[in-house]
Amino acid sequence: MESKPDISVFGRYTYLVTELFWGAIAVFLLRRENALRKAAVTILALYPVAYVWDRYTLAVGIFDIKLRTGIDIAGIPLEEHLFMAVVPGLVIGFHETIFGSGTDGST
Repeated sequence: MESKPDISVFGRYTYLVTELFWGAIAVFLLRRENALRKAAVTILALYPVAYVWDRYTLAVGIFDIKLRTGIDIAGIPLEEHLFMAVVPGLVIGFHETIFGSGTDGST
């Protein structure tokens, strides 16, 4: 039987630390490409859909998040709120890094 690596080094803050780590990378990429405002608008537009989706998946038991702070905001874990900003932030950050601001990728 293969053992899984122990990622619980931060205990109940493990998920939070993970989100802050990847969030810092997203902010770095977005700042470097001068795309923070563009990302913020996109994240705000996506957030309501992500919130409803996350709330539903948690309610029906798809996720059981053990390594979290236990702080819930509007019915979902704090870390999930961060996740809903970090993921699109990373996607936009990578997109802007690869294609550059103002290009459409057709060249």
